[in-house]
Amino acid sequence: MYDITGYHEATNLQDVFEITKQDPNARIIAGGTDVLVKSRERKEDFVNTQLIGVTRIEEMQGVYLDEEETLVIGALNSFTQIEKNPIVQKCAPLLSYACSTVGGPQTRNAGTIGGNVCNGATSADSAPTLFCHNAILEIHSLDGVKNVSIHDFYKGAGWVDLNPGEILVKIKIKKEDYAGYLGGYTKFAQRKALDIANLSCATIIKHDADVIEDVRICFGVAGPTPIRMRQAEEYAKGKEITDEVLKEIGEKCLLDAKTRNSWRASKEYRDFLITILPARNIVEALKGE
Repeated sequence: MYDITGYHEATNLQDVFEITKQDPNARIIAGGTDVLVKSRERKEDFVNTQLIGVTRIEEMQGVYLDEEETLVIGALNSFTQIEKNPIVQKCAPLLSYACSTVGGPQTRNAGTIGGNVCNGATSADSAPTLFCHNAILEIHSLDGVKNVSIHDFYKGAGWVDLNPGEILVKIKIKKEDYAGYLGGYTKFAQRKALDIANLSCATIIKHDADVIEDVRICFGVAGPTPIRMRQAEEYAKGKEITDEVLKEIGEKCLLDAKTRNSWRASKEYRDFLITILPARNIVEALKGE
C-alpha cells in the first residue's frame, strides 16, 4: 500500500516553493516510475508523504539551443521524448540512444530524465552520457537559481546535492562539450530489455585523422556513483588510435573504477568489462562516422 497523505498539482515553480516551504518533506513527482515504487515499498523518507505533481510546469519542458548553442533539456522530458527529439539526435545522439535503453516502452514514456538524474542511482542509463558531456544542472529554489556540475551533484549511492525546496528545472550541455564528438554506449544487463544495468559505459571521442584529441569515459555501476575514468582519458590524449592504445585505455580505466560484488554481477566480471567496453564503444563510434 502507498503511504501518501496528500497530493498537490503545481502549475508553476512558485507553487512548488510555497508547498515545500510548508512541508520540506513533500516529494516532487513527475512520471512516478521511481517515487511510486519507493512509496509502495515504504522506503525511508517515502512514508507519510505529500506529493507535488510538476508535469504542468512550463519552465521544465522543451528542448532547444540557446543563443550560445548550449543544448537545453527540460527536466520533464520523458526518455521517449529525448530519444526522438531531432535537436538531441543532432547534438547529443549518444544521449538519445542511452535513453532508448531504459526499461520498457511504458517506463520510457512516463519516466523523465530529471527524475532519472535526481534518483541518484549509479545504474541510471542517462547519467554516464551526461557525465561525458559535462552536463550542468539548473536548480531553482526560493533563494534563486544555481548551476551545478553533474560531477558535483552525485554525492553517493542514491544521494544527490538537492536540498528540500530545490527543484531541477533544466539540464544543459555547452557546445564545446558536444560539438565534434562521436560516441558509443553499452549497457550490460541480465536481459536485453526491461532490466537494470550490471555495468554501463558511455564513451565519447574527438579525433583528428588517427589521433585522439579528447576522449571521455564514464561507467555506471562501477562505483556508488557514475565515475569518469580520468587517468585513462589523460593517457589517451594525443595518442594514435591503435589496437594497443585502445587496450591500454581499458586497462587504465581500472585505476579509477570502484567495482564490487553484488547479486547482479561479480567484481571480476565487472572489471573484465571495464577493460574492453571503452575500446568497443570507440570502434563502433568511428565505424558510424
